Amino acid sequence: MRFFPWGFWLLCVASAPARGDSGSKARSCAEVRQLYGAKGFSLSGVPQAEISGEHLRICPQGYTCCTSEMEENFANKSRSEFEAMMKEAGRSVQTILTAQYRSFDSYFQDLLNKSEKALYDAFPSLYGELYTQNMKVFKDLYSELRRYYRGSNINLEEALNEFWTRLLERLFKLMNPQYHITDEYLDCMVKHAEQHKPFGEVPRDLKVKATRAFIAARSYAQGFLVGSDVVKKVSQVSLSHECTRAIMKLMYCPHCRGMSSVKPCNNYCLNVVKGCLANQADLNTEWKYLMDSLVVVADRIDGPYNVDTVIGTIHMRISEAISNLQENKDSITAKVFQGCGNPKISTKGSSSEDKKRRGKVALEAKSSAVALEMLVLDAKGNLTALKSYWVTLPSVLCSKRVMASSASDDKCWNGMTKGSYLPEVMGDGLANQINNPEVEVDITKPDMTIRQQIMQLKIMTNRLGNANIGNDVDFQDASDDMSGSGSGDSCPDDVCGKRLSKSPSTRQPETHAIPKQSGHGISGASSRSLPSTFLLFLSVAFIAVQHLWR
Repeated sequence: MRFFPWGFWLLCVASAPARGDSGSKARSCAEVRQLYGAKGFSLSGVPQAEISGEHLRICPQGYTCCTSEMEENFANKSRSEFEAMMKEAGRSVQTILTAQYRSFDSYFQDLLNKSEKALYDAFPSLYGELYTQNMKVFKDLYSELRRYYRGSNINLEEALNEFWTRLLERLFKLMNPQYHITDEYLDCMVKHAEQHKPFGEVPRDLKVKATRAFIAARSYAQGFLVGSDVVKKVSQVSLSHECTRAIMKLMYCPHCRGMSSVKPCNNYCLNVVKGCLANQADLNTEWKYLMDSLVVVADRIDGPYNVDTVIGTIHMRISEAISNLQENKDSITAKVFQGCGNPKISTKGSSSEDKKRRGKVALEAKSSAVALEMLVLDAKGNLTALKSYWVTLPSVLCSKRVMASSASDDKCWNGMTKGSYLPEVMGDGLANQINNPEVEVDITKPDMTIRQQIMQLKIMTNRLGNANIGNDVDFQDASDDMSGSGSGDSCPDDVCGKRLSKSPSTRQPETHAIPKQSGHGISGASSRSLPSTFLLFLSVAFIAVQHLWR
């Protein structure tokens, strides 16, 4: 007689959680209907009041305002919205880096243009035929300098040597018009040029300073472009299926549960975003190296390799070299004749144009050192601020985009209900997501696009390292670097070998499954499905039978 009332009471207790937290009266779905319509979906079929949620595959299966179609539409919407957040965050970084590139590029191009213009303005009056008959030599020099800065795969030292060789050949013939000087004779003269130093120390000094300045300048400019391109490509990486589910659960499941005003828990949001952006966070190390390398080269540009001093005075150094040749014409000619023999007398007669030094024109270099200093200071400030971009991105997205609650909030959406969020926050990067309670992340399959961008950062940082010590490097397209260098050192060998055999795009379609419960949310029991309630009932019945037999 004692069994029935006691067992019936236990049965009632066991069945209670299945009723949900909505009470006997179903709550209105007005807020969800308003949100759903605002997102551009039809309200046809949207419940007016809560319904039983056994059909849900992403959200907890308690009483809900969402149908299966709504859940699927919200999942797709959350995916597109999160990817848009990523692109928007990336665009802000791209804007900063591109602006820095344009500022420096404009400044550097202006230096070259002013130097070339000063040469064209002053040299006709200063040197007469020595300039007018050799105008192409000077034009070609500035053209080569621009090509080099733009990244053409040319040897700058060889280009400068070629300029001085061509200039010496032309000027020597103009200064000795009474002789018939053949190409063979000029070859002999050039061989002795290093010994005679017809232009003084200018060619050697300019070669050392100009190459260092140009190497630093083009590596510096290229670094901003590479950084911007990496951000663009990484920001376009699509979310995985698991992340789509996790983002949906984070952003829209509280609406389906009638908790539209409840913000996601901050730590819950961090775990979701860190899991979804695990590969992106692995950019952090190489990204910081790139930012640091750009800062170092910026100091070189405004310091020992000062581009303002070197690039802005190229025309003055050329003028100095030509003056050296003119002033030492007789002794240089004598040395050439001694080494190569006396050339034949020309039958065309002589010209005295080379002796007519028109009134000396003072060549000046208008310094823009202050502008350069400001450029460098601005760049260093931005580069320092961007160093931790990839590891701070989850916090930025959660606080500014997802609008998560404060870290201390105990009445936030924890993925199951309104309450506190208990699991710890995962670390940054792919390897730290092995126990992520919110997102199932396969740490053995790094994203190939992101691994390629990590390699691009390494290549660019290496170039900047070379530029810092004045070493020239060949600039090739990014695709050439990747195909030639391989990406084996960007991930463990046992991982890289596997990931190439099966890309994410070849994964089999996955069916929607009920997400694994992480154990957080004390009141989450109200969302458990019928099978768990049935098991609880059997357990209680078994205990009751045992009690009866005693």
